[in-house]
Amino acid sequence: MENLKILFASSEVVPFAKTGGLADVAGSLPKAIKAVGADIRVVMPKYKCIPQKYTEKMELVSSFYVNIVWRRQLCGVYMLEMDGVIYYFIENDFYFNRDGLYGYFDQAEQFTFFNRAFLEMLPHINFQPDVVHFNDWQTGIGSLLLESDYKELKFYKDMKSLFTIHNIKYQGIFPKEIMDSVLGLSWEYFHLNGLENNDQVNFMKAGIAYSNIINTVSKTYADEIKYDFFGEGLNGIINRRSDDVYGILNGIDYDHNNPSTDKRLYVNYSTRSINGKYENKKMLQEELKLPVKDVPLIGIISRLVDQKGFDLIDCVIMEILQMDIQLVVLGTGEYRYENMFRWASEVFPDKVSANIKYDDVLAQRIYAGSDMFLMPSLFEPCGLSQMFSMRYGTIPLVRETGGLNDTVRPYNEFTGEGNGFTFSNYNAHDMLHTIRRAVEFYNNKPTWEMLVKRVMKEDFRWEKSASEYIELYQKAIAKEF
Repeated sequence: MENLKILFASSEVVPFAKTGGLADVAGSLPKAIKAVGADIRVVMPKYKCIPQKYTEKMELVSSFYVNIVWRRQLCGVYMLEMDGVIYYFIENDFYFNRDGLYGYFDQAEQFTFFNRAFLEMLPHINFQPDVVHFNDWQTGIGSLLLESDYKELKFYKDMKSLFTIHNIKYQGIFPKEIMDSVLGLSWEYFHLNGLENNDQVNFMKAGIAYSNIINTVSKTYADEIKYDFFGEGLNGIINRRSDDVYGILNGIDYDHNNPSTDKRLYVNYSTRSINGKYENKKMLQEELKLPVKDVPLIGIISRLVDQKGFDLIDCVIMEILQMDIQLVVLGTGEYRYENMFRWASEVFPDKVSANIKYDDVLAQRIYAGSDMFLMPSLFEPCGLSQMFSMRYGTIPLVRETGGLNDTVRPYNEFTGEGNGFTFSNYNAHDMLHTIRRAVEFYNNKPTWEMLVKRVMKEDFRWEKSASEYIELYQKAIAKEF
């Protein structure tokens, strides 16, 4: 394992650029894998939005031209070492000197360039990985390019691939004409078991079809995506590759998210003394202009979109707010859900605080100051918020799907087992019943304090996941494709 070499390719990485959970994983997992003893290096685009405090420390290590069919684009490779991990940044102003990360008309060309550039970078920087670890649709095409265009070259012939699906809903689907105009691939790859999907090119499907090993970010999600409802049209190829599909739960950074040292909190606390948690609750109520009183404070930190189960809340919000509770919401998303919470905060100003924005400090204060954390997701590949909430002693209320099912065990008052409250059917009244049940136990102080201390002792560190990824890399190396 000392000699294991990995290139970790991601379109976003914390702390350089982030739109979602992929960036968190790409910022934390390589550090944990490095700590296990592998030589893992990370590559991402050099976006305009990367803070200057990082760009000014980067060093140009190579430059060369990359061919995208008839286009010849200059590529600069910058390097930065941080926390013991080497990061490479692919520079091209035409593709990456833009205000946002995604959503441009030429996304297929953008990320084809990125994939070709980091594959062609490897001999220039004298790094020959055993495995290239591709992540989500933005790098899905890379495993096909590795097979189609590079494996015939001696430098690449023994390289293997791992493809991680962070969310199968987002696939990178483009017109089939890009086979000739952008990808420059033979049409022999455009078929049902290749990258073709509904007569279009699908980057996510390419990653699934042409990688040696595939994994998702929880064991339950790895099983769920084999079915129509969760597979988003790709369950056919997932089932064909099922022997090579694994699930590894994401972790969280326990040093950065530590209630006893986190400077973002009002007051620090630990399992030895959880009084500080109640101080955080009181001060959060004061900051958000909610009455300071001993009622269950339910937190929600999320993108306000259908996937996260907000249509269930919409169905029963009046019933929820008739309970003796308070609700704190932080996030942005679909207009109707933003408006739902704005309306609720106007009609029930003593019960609801709607913060339609993202604020990292307020997020930590909600994790720490809330009593319960609500995640009624329709689907959830892994979910990190339930792990953050438990780290801070906040009891999760979740639907049993994906990573939520793998991390939250329903509390059983007869056996004393469990670490949260769950429901299985995607049903608003099942969710409402679960919230009411949690509120009942909140009023049983000895039981509630036991649960708070129990969830704070849960271990969702990256170390366990890192060891499982090492095993997958070794499976990929041993795999004959």
